[in-house]
Amino acid sequence: MIKTMTDRAAQTSLINASLARCYAVALDFESYPEWATDVKEANIIARDDQGRASQVEFRASALGRSTHYTLRYDYSDAPARLSWSLVDGDIMRAIDGAYSFVAVEDGTQVFYEVAIELVIPLPGFVKRRAEARILDTVKELKARAES
Repeated sequence: MIKTMTDRAAQTSLINASLARCYAVALDFESYPEWATDVKEANIIARDDQGRASQVEFRASALGRSTHYTLRYDYSDAPARLSWSLVDGDIMRAIDGAYSFVAVEDGTQVFYEVAIELVIPLPGFVKRRAEARILDTVKELKARAES
């Protein structure tokens, strides 16, 4: 029997770019389709009183299909941390995640963490493959920030 549960993944990476540059790349949601392989569309649907995207609707490829989800962003620890949570999604019950940024001598240490609960249970090998794709986001952020 397969149980539905929250799956967590985390990764850290040293990026040879300033914290400000890394943070700016992470905040440029409308450019995600240019560098985040699985993101096909990103539309800002709400902004906070400082003009930052507070809700973003995404279309992405996941598990061999197209999925839609909307995330709410939290800037309370900016620019050290950018966190998000699910507002609405077609195959997810919950998504909670964050980028944490720490300036270091050679650039920025970025820690990425995400917890996802899907509507339907998946076998372990499918989850591991999906986790690897999700964690590729850090490599793609690194490539974008260093370019």
